[in-house]
Amino acid sequence: MTWLTGTQDERALLRVDLRGMLPDELASLVERLGERPYRARQLQAWVLARRARAVDDMTDLPKEFRRRLGEVASLTSLRLLDARPAPSGDAVKFLFAAPDGCRLEAVLIVDGRRRTACLSAQVGCPLGCAFCATGRMGFVRQLSAGEIVDQLLQVGEFAASRGERVTNVVMMGMGEPLLNYEAVVRALRLMRLELGPGIGGRRITVSTAGIVPQIRRLARENLRVGLAISLNATSDEQRQRLMPVARGYPLDELLGAARDFYEAAGRRVTFEYVLLAGVNDSLDDARRLAALSRRVPCKINLIPYNELGTDTPFHRPEAAQVSAFRQAVEKASPMPVTLRESRGADIDAGCGQLYQRHDAPSRETA
Repeated sequence: MTWLTGTQDERALLRVDLRGMLPDELASLVERLGERPYRARQLQAWVLARRARAVDDMTDLPKEFRRRLGEVASLTSLRLLDARPAPSGDAVKFLFAAPDGCRLEAVLIVDGRRRTACLSAQVGCPLGCAFCATGRMGFVRQLSAGEIVDQLLQVGEFAASRGERVTNVVMMGMGEPLLNYEAVVRALRLMRLELGPGIGGRRITVSTAGIVPQIRRLARENLRVGLAISLNATSDEQRQRLMPVARGYPLDELLGAARDFYEAAGRRVTFEYVLLAGVNDSLDDARRLAALSRRVPCKINLIPYNELGTDTPFHRPEAAQVSAFRQAVEKASPMPVTLRESRGADIDAGCGQLYQRHDAPSRETA
């Protein structure tokens, strides 16, 4: 760990982020600082269970240890700019600012007893899917594991203030999680720690537009998390028009990777299908979707499109068309089919809507 040597200024530039460190890394840090091993568990509790905002907040650690720790380590703490509950009561959208001024969003989704934190993996998104608001931002930067985890911790604090607790996590916010693979996987491991958020793998889902090599890699991580694939089309030509990433990963390859994930992880893949009026909502589309679903043990989640405003060419299908599409899929597919009404659409927190409409900058200008 080279950050323990060099001048003070050099060490300041190389400070490690305690929020993104795994238990064995905290243990190594404590050892190198000459402290007893049990201090690592104390650090983990402060960082992940009690969400310390600075090293000096860790008041049961010796003052000299905190001084030395502050020389080599820091704590990611996003600044909460806004927490906006939906009038419907089904969601809360959070706007955060990172230390460098980048803005990012997360959502708390309310569904019966379930409280799901929808977290971002990137600021903006590089994929440019035609129907997605986040894609309009373009790509700004990757989020660190500490920044991903801090979203969860702050959403959890908000939930606790209402007498609730986060029960589930979905990596379905801003960005493509599998294009920030290392940070996302590290964050998932941190979320699962008992001395921390304590979210079990079966209560975590990673959403992807279909990055085939990373789907196969995720299957080998032994995280036991779920996988949701944004399918949204039933032919390569149609999918490539809607999702440019599909040009690199044809449906045959994507379905093969989904089957590999099922076989390695033992969990059905969820195929997310956003219904766009006159684009992918015909009965022929429904029958093709059913045929694709028979190739992989899966669940099909139909999502009527959330309209983003008057400047979009896409529209939400009529309720009768949504119902007919669902019935056609259910008739032709042996797989379970659900219809998801995106929660938080009234505060621009629904599927595909995470985009700062207020000033729309990706960085703070103040």
